[in-house]
Amino acid sequence: MRYPRSFSHIGLSVPDVEKAVKFYEDVMGWYTIMQPTVIEEDDSPIGEMCTDVFGPGWKKFRIAHMATSDKIGIELFEFENNEKPENNFEYWKTGIFHYCVQDPDVEGLVEKIVAHGGKQRMPIREYYPGEKPYRMVYCEDPFGNLVEIYSHSYELTYSDGAY
Repeated sequence: MRYPRSFSHIGLSVPDVEKAVKFYEDVMGWYTIMQPTVIEEDDSPIGEMCTDVFGPGWKKFRIAHMATSDKIGIELFEFENNEKPENNFEYWKTGIFHYCVQDPDVEGLVEKIVAHGGKQRMPIREYYPGEKPYRMVYCEDPFGNLVEIYSHSYELTYSDGAY
């Protein structure tokens, strides 16, 4: 049977999990559902699951769990050997290159991101200038993860007849 699945969560790798939790609480308003915790490579159920995912030799990492207002989970991972990529925007390579949040106050959220150490990567743009009030912008959090901001929902932005 074919039906649309709901989105559960996204995992982000960050260099400092406490700083990331603080940033996402202060800027995005997300709430912490599990404080930063150390997970070690061992024979516990979580240790075995992580070895299945990462392969042997990962040793340990720190993780925190957060949630958005619409119940989407955010997993923040801090690995001991984390590296900042030379180019964090290799959009032509397969894989996830951004996540998107929705806020009617696009400018206000951009200002908060920048004030908390992030960057604005482009000017705020209108999707349908003069037709629909939909706006968007790409920013970057202080950890190098790209975040897109929409003024309206995904469905409204891409559906015909919404305005």
